[in-house]
Amino acid sequence: MPAVKDMQPDKQVLLPIGVVVRKTPGVTRWARWCWRAVAVLPGAGAAEWRELRREGEAVEYHAATVQLDLHHTQTDAYLEALRAQVPSVYVILRPRAAGTDDMPYEVTLVTASPFEAQDYCDTGEEIVEKVPMPEGLIALIRDFVAAHHADETFRKRKRDRVNIEIAQDGVGDARIPQAADVYRAPSRARRERLH
Repeated sequence: MPAVKDMQPDKQVLLPIGVVVRKTPGVTRWARWCWRAVAVLPGAGAAEWRELRREGEAVEYHAATVQLDLHHTQTDAYLEALRAQVPSVYVILRPRAAGTDDMPYEVTLVTASPFEAQDYCDTGEEIVEKVPMPEGLIALIRDFVAAHHADETFRKRKRDRVNIEIAQDGVGDARIPQAADVYRAPSRARRERLH
């Protein structure tokens, strides 16, 4: 009879997530097209800007499939995402090199952590889109958080006991021999030499 394995849940879960990007005509003369991530497809297969749907000039693409990485140390962030009015994941789009005008963005990351998404917002180089989670993904993340989340108890840090009666001699670093206080004003002769 085979030995029973420890039934501890995985501390990391990788899930392929397809990203749907919608291309619509721009509203200004400076931006010919508007690109937005509008949906995610949990468990999707590989894709490279495969057209899904077309309505007039608006086109939706299955732009890419990337790994959603859930890690047991990030459960606070996932809880924050689940507690939102609309639970969402965040899709990070990075501009491609010049000359790739047809598909000017690449899908860099999909994350369930609003904190990680905020880091990408701070750089200003990428586009960060908040995309609603499908019900199945909400259930998966909720189960992952339930298996790994542990509230940290607040512990007040105690101060070090310092003897305030010790007098400092003001000489500075005790390893460097000095004849006088290191914080003294420069002598008049030295000030005249400096000017």
